[in-house]
Amino acid sequence: MNLLVSMRYLVALDEHQHFARAAQACFVTQPALSNAIRALEEEFGAVLVKRSRSFAGFTPEGQRMLASARRLLHEQELLAQDFKSSQGKPAGTLALGAVPTAEPIAARFAAMLQARHPGIRPVVRIMSSPDIEAGLENLSLDLGLGFTDRPRPATFLALPQYAEHYFWVSKADQLGKAEKASSAKPKQGLHIGQPMSWQEAAQSPLCLMTPEMHNRRIVDAAFAKAGTPVTPVMETSSILTLALSLMSGSVSCIMPGALVGAFRAHAELQARSLVSPEVHTPVGFMALKTERTSRTLDAALTLAQDAAWLRHAAAHSGLLSA
Repeated sequence: MNLLVSMRYLVALDEHQHFARAAQACFVTQPALSNAIRALEEEFGAVLVKRSRSFAGFTPEGQRMLASARRLLHEQELLAQDFKSSQGKPAGTLALGAVPTAEPIAARFAAMLQARHPGIRPVVRIMSSPDIEAGLENLSLDLGLGFTDRPRPATFLALPQYAEHYFWVSKADQLGKAEKASSAKPKQGLHIGQPMSWQEAAQSPLCLMTPEMHNRRIVDAAFAKAGTPVTPVMETSSILTLALSLMSGSVSCIMPGALVGAFRAHAELQARSLVSPEVHTPVGFMALKTERTSRTLDAALTLAQDAAWLRHAAAHSGLLSA
């Protein structure tokens, strides 16, 4: 039995919660994966996996083994990066989890990191805030990009990146008469109009993120503070669905500047910054405080504090410019 391989199969089973999908992710057959886990159970004399007709979770012993597996694989990755990396040339994988509304910034960061260090292979996953925090704690993630105003464990390191501002976004054909009259020259891209109050935005049919998303709680709190709680006509946990609903329907959306910035080339859209109240949400990178970090994480943390990168992130998020 190859212990590292069996441990990797166990972690894959936890990530995919399904024997066939875990086997596919590991590029092996389902019987091969199942047999390796059974061999692990026999080796340690404990049942690790609850089985019925399908995967039903881990036993308490399985949870302990899973935690050990993640630590073992993490140490293997650290050693592999040490051996593969030369001075100033880190090599290896960097697992980055980002909240959906920070996806454009995460994509820019990963691309710039890979361009600066071609030996690094960033893997970007879009996840909820609790899943990012859990991923950092169980070592399945190296770095998280999310809301730093959330309560977080003292074991987390936080690096502020930008303050997010919110916009009401709709099709440009929904511009008011006053807005149209003020547009003296033809638009070359997305039109950024005059500020709008949250109370005014509440009067439009809205597509919002689903209630379990942290972004939705921020938006609901702003509407409540403005004295106009809203019931959206459409909800989604997908940023792509949020964006496409603007193009294909008659809804408006509440988007942070990082998302609005990704649509600057779309002349068919308009955006207006939201005021009364003004909402600024801090977004930053988070990592687990450890005595020893990977070469790839060291490089990522260095870039995250680079002045040029911080200017770039600020230019594509927050309040933007008209």
